[in-house]
Amino acid sequence: MSAVVAEAAVVLPGPRASIDDVMVVLPELWVPEASQWLSSSAGRIALEGYSWMQAVHWVAGSGLYQPRRHRSSGLRSFNATTVFIAQLLAELNPCFPGIEYLMRRTGLSERAVEYHLAALRETGLLAYVSRGTRVRGARAQASEFARMIPPEFDRALGIRTALRDEASPAYTRAVTGIEEAGRKLMAKLGKKASRKLRRARPKTSTKASPTGTPGGAGGVVEAPVSAGSRCTPMGGSADASSAAGTTSLPPESKLASGQSESSSRKKSKTKAGGRKSGRRKLNAIGRRYQLGRELTQQVEWLRGCSVPRISWVARHLADAGWTVTEVLAWLHLRGTAEKVYRGSGLLVVLLTNAQNVLDTPAKRADAVAQWRDAQEARRRHDIERVRADRERYEGDWQAPQNRAVHSEVNVAVVQLKGALRPAVQDLPDDSSFGAAAFEVGDQELEDIRAVAQAGLENGDTSLINDTIHACGFEEALRVYGPDLMRRARQLDGFCRSSLTTLAYGA
Repeated sequence: MSAVVAEAAVVLPGPRASIDDVMVVLPELWVPEASQWLSSSAGRIALEGYSWMQAVHWVAGSGLYQPRRHRSSGLRSFNATTVFIAQLLAELNPCFPGIEYLMRRTGLSERAVEYHLAALRETGLLAYVSRGTRVRGARAQASEFARMIPPEFDRALGIRTALRDEASPAYTRAVTGIEEAGRKLMAKLGKKASRKLRRARPKTSTKASPTGTPGGAGGVVEAPVSAGSRCTPMGGSADASSAAGTTSLPPESKLASGQSESSSRKKSKTKAGGRKSGRRKLNAIGRRYQLGRELTQQVEWLRGCSVPRISWVARHLADAGWTVTEVLAWLHLRGTAEKVYRGSGLLVVLLTNAQNVLDTPAKRADAVAQWRDAQEARRRHDIERVRADRERYEGDWQAPQNRAVHSEVNVAVVQLKGALRPAVQDLPDDSSFGAAAFEVGDQELEDIRAVAQAGLENGDTSLINDTIHACGFEEALRVYGPDLMRRARQLDGFCRSSLTTLAYGA
């Protein structure tokens, strides 16, 4: 190189640095094992999967993760399969994945899945909440992770964060703003995060894929894009050339309605709403696995059992056409043990000869009816028990703690009830007695309604409910009016709802 050329190379400015080049000046991404826990992590928790996937794609394209500088085994870099596993983790809430689940979704080996999870932890994208355990003779427990955003990502994009509460840990800080220079890169990362990756299907042909993506296990490609228009009778693309040189068109009689035969066949396979005519019917193996999965979900002592094992145990019932409701009815008739040591073994004993005893749909329907009646009776019993406990323990009187004193109080209550029973029997049997006893003036009604109104404002409906139980609904409606009665029913409905949580202040 001459001196003039060398001088020009020094004087001439280089190309303008784009926003993507900001990542080069950042330090290397590496989190040691001691800092891979949530309590010791320097990052912040991602509020949802979309923002976390933006950070994942940024790490994948930054090139800052170079694990071979720190260890000689494992991954060489952050690749597309790592992004695909991160996409699977973003769908879990809480992030409690099992190695077997990731192996099934990705087609990778156990060691390969562990390598990719290690890459996500070493880049600061994952942090341990609790680490899984593997004890000989016991079921392995999966690790629970927290999806994290590394601090290098915030510095690269100029994201400003702050703690909303000074007493909160550092990983709970929230985003307060972003610099103008990082908005364009954030938009690019958002487009990447919105595109879904999928596992590549294995190729039946030995020819290489035109995109260069391997079709074996573990291969990952983006979501497929619709191919070119199929305008030839053999399904060839419009961009390809025909070897015959000519294309045979359908006769005009087939196009009388403006549609060809192929399009009419395609439309006949779909419904009027554009959906397919029906789901694929399950075969015998599919019905077995479906029944096994439903049993592990609905039977308390079968939760945590292996679905393939339970499917094999209940295979005879699945082949006979039993539903999970019918199996639950049969288990109710047989009964169960108080303490279950091995759920699959107990299920083998309980399902013995079930298909021979309930061999007709009518018998199975009767068993289901008996099971539903038992469920309803149990529900009513629980309601009465809770109501009795509430009446007993929510009053002003507190039961004594001493057993001897408690027994004496019970004896006294029984004697008192026996002494009051003759007095109650001597009362006149007149239907107008209850109404006459509660006849009050307008001023008394206003006072009663004011007390009930104050109770409703505090969430207490006991006064109105006691009046309904003692005098009937019509008398309570006359005393309190429709407005207070409606509000009382609304408060009782909210208290009985499982979606309502009551918080009592100091």
